[in-house]
Amino acid sequence: MEIRNIAIIAHVDHGKTTLTDALMKQNGGLQDEGISMDSNALEKERGITIYAKNTSIYYPSTSSGRPVTKINIVDTPGHADFGSEVERVLRAVDCVLLLVDAVEGPMPQTRFVLKKSLELGLKPIVLINKIDKPASDPNRVHNEILELFFELGANEEQADFQTIYTIGREGKAFKNIGDDSKDLSPLLDLILKKVPPAFDGSSDSKMSAQVFNLGYDNFLGRMAVARIYSGKIVSGSQIFIKGENGTRRGKITKLFSFEGITRKEVETAFSGDIVLFAGIPDIYIGETLCENENLKPLPHIAIDEPTLTLNFLVNDSPFAGKEGKFVTSRQIKERLEKELEINVGLKVDFSPDQGDKKIGPSFFKVYGRGELHIAILLEYMRREGFEMQVSQPEVIIKENNGVKTEPYEELVIDVPMESSGGVIEKIGKRRGIMKDMLEKEGIARIIFDIPTRGLLGFRGEFIIDTKGEGIMSSRVTGFKEYAGEIKKREYGSMTSMVSGKAVAFALANLQERGILYVGHGTEVYEGMVVGNVLKGDDMSVNPTKGKQLTNMRASGTDEAITLNPVFSLSIERGLEVMNEDEYLEITPKSVRLRKKYLTELDRKKNFS
Repeated sequence: MEIRNIAIIAHVDHGKTTLTDALMKQNGGLQDEGISMDSNALEKERGITIYAKNTSIYYPSTSSGRPVTKINIVDTPGHADFGSEVERVLRAVDCVLLLVDAVEGPMPQTRFVLKKSLELGLKPIVLINKIDKPASDPNRVHNEILELFFELGANEEQADFQTIYTIGREGKAFKNIGDDSKDLSPLLDLILKKVPPAFDGSSDSKMSAQVFNLGYDNFLGRMAVARIYSGKIVSGSQIFIKGENGTRRGKITKLFSFEGITRKEVETAFSGDIVLFAGIPDIYIGETLCENENLKPLPHIAIDEPTLTLNFLVNDSPFAGKEGKFVTSRQIKERLEKELEINVGLKVDFSPDQGDKKIGPSFFKVYGRGELHIAILLEYMRREGFEMQVSQPEVIIKENNGVKTEPYEELVIDVPMESSGGVIEKIGKRRGIMKDMLEKEGIARIIFDIPTRGLLGFRGEFIIDTKGEGIMSSRVTGFKEYAGEIKKREYGSMTSMVSGKAVAFALANLQERGILYVGHGTEVYEGMVVGNVLKGDDMSVNPTKGKQLTNMRASGTDEAITLNPVFSLSIERGLEVMNEDEYLEITPKSVRLRKKYLTELDRKKNFS
């Protein structure tokens, strides 16, 4: 049986997973309605793909009488924070389906994933998706994609790409706009025609395979996903593992092939297939598996470096231990070690320099690819029953030949023209440099180069400034010279100076000074941040102060109290709005902001 290996790549929310689901439903990969490639709860809630996943379909059906081909499909994340997943996948496939929204056109992550695939010599098949949208303009988007190919240095063969038009939600593909189609057959026929077979034609040749993704099983331990480049892998066989640290021996104890979204245990897998195996607990991305010790290892797969760092600490607030099951530093350490088994974009320093006494007695320094990357990890941990607190995220600053450097990002925003001036001014204050600006039908698309530091905490402000009508996306472009000081925070914290229950009478007065994070009846403690002050420095307040009752009545004293909606803190919002002298306290039920030092006297002593 012939095998084709493809990956679907695109910007976030352009419809990769919806199209993959449709391919599987039409070709027997999904048996049950309601099951999707986005399988875990967080992916379903947020509508984004967090981890790259493998599936396979067989086309055409066995009843057609034509030779059946197995198509291995890798569904990749679209968000820039998970971009390291995409790079690895591209090395294991023979073609990519570049999916682009028929309204938005190429976006930052489109550029990133296309550049990587062109550099590897892959020839993409372009899919222009969501052509059923009222504002879709497939012809404009096709021209923008062609320009992007040339801009990224595509050769003539790559730039002569095939285009298919799709409606992923309805499971339809069209060779030309206006054609009749009932399913995705035009796309699948093109894959069989244009994607080279993965099998090298010689199952007797020496086995070589390369690991491009990791998994974890509570019974089998660390597992790896690998592409077989030659020969065959046999379950139970002894093999050599070649990596940057030399050669070692190992044994494959379990071998699985992908059948739809499930894994099927097999005894043997042949050249060209993508498999999952267990038995090598220290296996890592990019390592080569081979049966001959003298075989040259395959080119190493580089992993993108982290850009952000923050500290994970044991929760020591007055409410510590009330909601969480796992609260000790040992339990947090074990959970982070388990995360490192599969999350290769993450790094953890378990014994950081303890010289800074302001941090605390026990903490772990965690390095990630962005705020969302860290926030997703924290969300998983709180749902599992963990309780902890984290410090403000900071970018990683490096010295390069005596020059101080920091990560930069390409930022693309789409905003109504009337909001563009204020947004440009704010990004300018954050050291963003405008590179390009286009205007179409009252919407401005503006492209900036900006330090990652400048983007920290900006997303919430951007939503408010554009009244929710703006779209922003970014991708890391590398480390460049340090941009200097960036003053982002224009407001102070409203900190409780007492413990107790917040009451409406006190909150009604406080909401005139800023935005509140707590509502009537919320339990607060001394040093907890209950809101922000729109202008000025931090302010100590008493949110528990009730109305003084007397037996005297006066006109105008009994009006109804009206409270504004509370600015409810999520993990991402908390990471955005927190200050350097604060911690974000995260428990299974609550997210709170607090000062590092709870009493005003301690704060003055340590931050004066």
